[in-house]
Amino acid sequence: MAEAFRGEFYQKVDAKARVSIPAPFRRVLEAGDAGVGSSRPRVVMVYGGKPGQKYVECYSMAEMAVMEGKIRRLAPGTPQRKLLERNYITLSQTVEVDDDGRLVLPAKVRERIGLTDAGEACFAGALDTFQIWLRENYDAEMAAQEEIDLDLPEGADLLSLLPHDEA
Repeated sequence: MAEAFRGEFYQKVDAKARVSIPAPFRRVLEAGDAGVGSSRPRVVMVYGGKPGQKYVECYSMAEMAVMEGKIRRLAPGTPQRKLLERNYITLSQTVEVDDDGRLVLPAKVRERIGLTDAGEACFAGALDTFQIWLRENYDAEMAAQEEIDLDLPEGADLLSLLPHDEA
């Protein structure tokens, strides 16, 4: 099983739109880019997605290859394939991590997350991918999520939401 992107990290974005990738995320990116033809790790930043989405979804090269394979299995020209191609292929950009562990956030990425100048970003792990948010948007979203009631019985464990392993 591959390493996962986990945790949340707040990182400063400088006036040139450079931001340091958290070290644990760099390790996952390096593992997901091994042998794919680059000496530096790369990340695919998807700024497509749902209208109003306030973050970009980021993939290692290996995870994006899995996504591309799934898209390729759809019949060419179908509405589903066109939608996925537009949002995950066309509206994405591959960015190389520099020797200092930083990347430059492309203009379309900055536009998607609402970063107009230097500021603070949040890197949020999501297992096979990670998200980059503008810090204040992330904090507001996390506060809103805490208000959502999952209709669990009182005292129920969150792990009860997971599928049960067959014996």
